[in-house]
Amino acid sequence: MTDAHTGSSPSSNKNLLLFIITITSFINPFMGAAVNIALPDMAEELGLNAITMGWVTMSFLLASVAVLLPIGKIADIAGRKKLFIIGNVIVTLASAFCAISPNASLLIASRLLQGFGGAMMFGTGTAMITSAFPPQQRGRALGINVSAVYLGLTLAPILGGFLTDLFGWRSIFWLNVPFGLFVIPATMYAIKTEWHEAKGESFDYGGSAIYVVSIAMLMYGFSKLPGPVAVALTLAGIAGLALFVRNEFRVESPIMDMRLFTGNRTFAFSNLAALINYAATYAVTFLLSLYLQYIKGMKPSDAGMLLVMQPILMTIVATFSGRLSDRIDPRILSSTGMGIIVIGLAMLAFIGDNTSHAFIIASLVILGAGFGLFSSPNTNAVMSSVEKRQLGVASASIGTMRLAGQMMSMAIATLTLHIFLGSSKIGPENHFSFITAARIVFAIFAVLCIIGVFASLARGKKSVAD
Repeated sequence: MTDAHTGSSPSSNKNLLLFIITITSFINPFMGAAVNIALPDMAEELGLNAITMGWVTMSFLLASVAVLLPIGKIADIAGRKKLFIIGNVIVTLASAFCAISPNASLLIASRLLQGFGGAMMFGTGTAMITSAFPPQQRGRALGINVSAVYLGLTLAPILGGFLTDLFGWRSIFWLNVPFGLFVIPATMYAIKTEWHEAKGESFDYGGSAIYVVSIAMLMYGFSKLPGPVAVALTLAGIAGLALFVRNEFRVESPIMDMRLFTGNRTFAFSNLAALINYAATYAVTFLLSLYLQYIKGMKPSDAGMLLVMQPILMTIVATFSGRLSDRIDPRILSSTGMGIIVIGLAMLAFIGDNTSHAFIIASLVILGAGFGLFSSPNTNAVMSSVEKRQLGVASASIGTMRLAGQMMSMAIATLTLHIFLGSSKIGPENHFSFITAARIVFAIFAVLCIIGVFASLARGKKSVAD
């Protein structure tokens, strides 16, 4: 067994580590996607409108994105395994709270707690895999981990739909509990290595406070636009982040070394590409789930069977795109994937009352293939471009971009729905307004991905900081 500073461990240990992290990479996106399928049932039981349904999803993302970056730095100092375990404990407890929630307020509060724990897992899992596996095996390991994410997304529409039909939406949250009860002791007792290459460095408490408050104001304000209070919060969040950046250039041990963005082209543009990609894709399942159930009249399980096509292709393509990124420049793979996504989004911008299932499936297949080709190589590019002592921050950075992008995606979707539907529940009287809103959102997403292609190409050739 090697220590934390060598960055590798015996094959059996690193493979066990990969298995444990892969489980968490499966269950979290599974639960998130399954929640989208169950939203109409939640709305019926708890009296949610379209905006409140969006917040069941967004509350998790808001909490995660607000604390992920500071947690990445804490993990580099205090130990990634330690933070990973604590995160699993919090998520397991929060899942139980979600399952017993009697009203929307407690459900959303529990989802916020879930997001906080989830950030501890997002900010450590990828970094531990990168530490444990040498560069020539890293793409394969990260590809397996990303594939687990997509497998969770693949099974979520089907299993989530059937769970909702048979046992109610609360069963989705209960399902997370036994996974946590396995992962927590397995990590504590089977993984002996701890990773904390930045041990002994100081922690920037002031910068962390500025960041958490600013990103929370920005994300919350953006999601509530165009009201005057929302505008004020958004502008205050932007000003706060500018202050945070200035602070990080000045402190001795920043939670985010801004030189990674100013002096590391691969790191900077790979993160930007991830932000744009998730901002343009995450709300697709949310919108299509509502479309299939409210407009097409499908049951949750039937809608899930159709939506599963996208993550199936994600899983298949991500499995080999991670391996390819060990040999082929990730810039080429990721940019090609982003271009393919544009085609799928452009197709969805033409959906209507009578759109065939075959057309929707074709769009989802194209989206899944493009996303699978983008994600693993892009993650490999980010994690291979920094030193080992910065792996936690790098993992938290790309996780922040992913979650911020997802939050922006949901904010764009819910803002557009609010403009066209107001605070009304979705019903036959406003089906046309819903479809119009969905078309506009998909068109916006397609334009974002076109911009993302250029951001992905601008990163330059792969660099490895080992």
